[in-house]
Amino acid sequence: MTRRRPGLRRTGTTLATPVLALALLLGGCASDGGHDGGARPASALEAPQLADVRSFAFGLGVDPDDPAVLRRLGRYDLVVVDGETSAARVRKLQADGAVVLGYLSVGTIEPYRSWYREAKAGGWLLDEYEDWGEWYADTSAPGLRRLLVEQASATLDRGFDGLFLDNTDMVAAHPQQAAGMRALVADLDRLVGDGLLFAQNGDETVATIAAHLDGWNREDVSSTYDFDTGRYAAVGRSDHAAALATLRRLHRRGLFVTATDYVDPDGSAAAVRSAEASACRAGALPFASDIDLGTLPASPPTC
Repeated sequence: MTRRRPGLRRTGTTLATPVLALALLLGGCASDGGHDGGARPASALEAPQLADVRSFAFGLGVDPDDPAVLRRLGRYDLVVVDGETSAARVRKLQADGAVVLGYLSVGTIEPYRSWYREAKAGGWLLDEYEDWGEWYADTSAPGLRRLLVEQASATLDRGFDGLFLDNTDMVAAHPQQAAGMRALVADLDRLVGDGLLFAQNGDETVATIAAHLDGWNREDVSSTYDFDTGRYAAVGRSDHAAALATLRRLHRRGLFVTATDYVDPDGSAAAVRSAEASACRAGALPFASDIDLGTLPASPPTC
């Protein structure tokens, strides 16, 4: 089972007390059985593949080789799974009605990836991203960009409907990588052609690549996991407001937006409902899970 890799905003986030999670914008979001329920967020969407999408699953921490898990994922309309998931699993999800995106980190390189050695040998690894034990990628290097485009092409060859890019926001901490990241995302946009291209996070940097994207996911909108304390907590008011503002802005621009919150599996259901309602009011489809994305809601949440 592949562990997921979250965005780069986790260290240094201002957190509020858990009580705030219960006070954040209640109401507005419901759950149902999957493909037939809920209303899609209104948006000037240009991607016809997303026209009927009502639910979203960030499925990086569950095992698509488990038939029961695969059936549950197939109840969602838009599913993100690891880009190395087999073509047979991708076809099964699509047969169940899901649009399936392949996850690829382009701002970091994970040591367990088959292309890690080549990236290391090429001198294309920067400093370590310690929370997840992976290395920031030198996107300024043409060789690194070619390597990632090759991996993206292999992902698409498995039949995915598009790509889900992670850690594009590494340029906030590594501004010298910004031009390379823009070039890489542009290359991947050309590669997917009529397929879908999503990215996530980077409120301050997403505008530089938004023209190439069909969709955007924001993690930690209402609830997050604090790596320093090892606990779940509500996002601070200012960070919460900023996340919602970016979701609304990109939604108005015509991107399909989603929101992923990290919640205590043993915590209050009210916090989950609050996070879902807050996302829906910003025009985003909600999803909530533990920090490893190892759980799926009992029913796909919709707005």
